[in-house]
Formats: sequence, structure tokens, C-alpha cells
Amino acid sequence: MGAAYFYHLTQKPLEATLPMLLGKARGAGWRVAVRGTDAARLDWLDQKLWLGAEDGFLPHGLAGGPHDAAQPVLLTLTKEAANAPQCLMTVDGAEVAPDEVHALERVCVLFDGNDPAAVDVARGQWRTLTSAGCSAQYWSEESGRWEKKAEA
Repeated sequence: MGAAYFYHLTQKPLEATLPMLLGKARGAGWRVAVRGTDAARLDWLDQKLWLGAEDGFLPHGLAGGPHDAAQPVLLTLTKEAANAPQCLMTVDGAEVAPDEVHALERVCVLFDGNDPAAVDVARGQWRTLTSAGCSAQYWSEESGRWEKKAEA
């Protein structure tokens, strides 16, 4: 059974935090699906990941290509990820279900702490997942470094 980790972004933007978390997941040997809610936004993230630091290169692809199943990191809009991930990272309020948390090694919910609507969505997701018996942790970077603030 996996766990959901909530990342409250306040100091660094998504395009800086996502590569760090993807690197950690890849370091654990996990294949990752990054689920978003908007194709243009995933296109933008795709470009940001390609333009990252050379020493932190993250092989990845956008869903819908001929090699989706072989992608170590797959950016997608759907629940079904062709790369058979062990880890799911959601951005921009993408939905995550309790059965996914139970089935995967890790689910990471990244949300913009400077956007009240995004915070509300994340709070709702926390309540839904923990009410369903999912293990969850809440991480904040408010102090300038990542700190675990809550666990359920």
C-alpha cells in the first residue's frame, strides 16, 4: 500500500520542484506518470523538463506518442498511463482516487500555495484520501526548506 504526499509550493514554482521530485522517484527506480488537467500546461512542463540542467536530465514524453509504454516519465491527462507507473504526480488539481494511492508506491500532489483555489482543491483531496484510509503526509517549503507538517 502506498502513500500520498502533498507538496505545498510557496517558495519555488512547479517547474523547479517537479524535476527534483521526479529525480527522487527515478532514483528509487520508479516509473512515473505526471497527471495534469490541461494539454497546453503539460506541453509547457514538457518544454521545461527538456530545458533542465544537463546533470539532471529526465527522460520523459507526452502521452500519445508511439513510445508511451517505454517512457520512464509520462506526462498525461488521463488516469490510464501506458508506462505502468509505480508513482503518480498530480499537478494543477488533477484528480487522484484512493484506489490509486493503495495500488501505487507513491502519489505526490503538488499544488500552488499562493493560489487559494489550488489550496482548497488540495485540502479536499487530503480529506477524501485520508477518509478512505490512505496514508498521507503534508510537506511545506514555507520556511525555505521542505518540512513535514502533518501525517495521517
